Amino acid sequence: MYRSVFRYRSRRVDDRALRMRLRDLAYARPRYGYRRLAVLLRREGWMVNPKRVHRLYQEEGLLVRIKRRKRRAAQVRVKPMPANRCGEHWSIDFLADQLADGRRFRIFAAVDNFSRECVCVEVGQSLTSQAVTAALDRAIARYGKPRIITLDNGSEFASNHFDWWAYQRGIQLDFISPGKPVENGMIESFNGKLRDECLNVHWFQSLEEARQLIEGWRQEYNDIRPHSSLGNLAPARYVEQLLRNTVAGELHTQSVLQF
Repeated sequence: MYRSVFRYRSRRVDDRALRMRLRDLAYARPRYGYRRLAVLLRREGWMVNPKRVHRLYQEEGLLVRIKRRKRRAAQVRVKPMPANRCGEHWSIDFLADQLADGRRFRIFAAVDNFSRECVCVEVGQSLTSQAVTAALDRAIARYGKPRIITLDNGSEFASNHFDWWAYQRGIQLDFISPGKPVENGMIESFNGKLRDECLNVHWFQSLEEARQLIEGWRQEYNDIRPHSSLGNLAPARYVEQLLRNTVAGELHTQSVLQF
């Protein structure tokens, strides 16, 4: 045996901490491959390249995540804290319908979890992740930026573009478990009302007519339609009442301090 072989000592650094973090990210985001996980690791300050992440990814047996999804769906998911004010937590999802001539179109909707106000409705035959983020940017310009967005594992939401958009704006993405739409109950409840009170009532002749009627229903939902969980107030009226109560409370506090 050669002396160099006998006296060889491995120079590989201890990567136990990196392996643990890689497993945590992979279990938290089961749709992500090793390249996207490498991006998340570099964002956190780990000096790793995709080749090293791929090696650890294989050694940890993370390539069989698809077979583990059913087991993960049955586990308890760590849910974010409930929203305590308007504009803090949104929920988003898609609906599908068809025109009178049989052409199908999609509807993207976003709802504020605290006030139940619909902050965005986008209608189109093909809504890509770029169209979704553009609609959300318009909603943010009007209603303010949310801290958390709850969403499912659709291809538009799991794309690199959507992930980078949320990272740039400091928005936390709360993905529900695969096959568990009940975990996104706010937007599912809104979608049921939209389909029952608007989509099933109208027979859209064109895409432009669908946009106008759905937008008109959104305004009625926000400004007029009573919501049972808000004391039968419309979401926009509920927000106005909260603002009036807040201003009145601040004025009362100032008067007490002055007295």
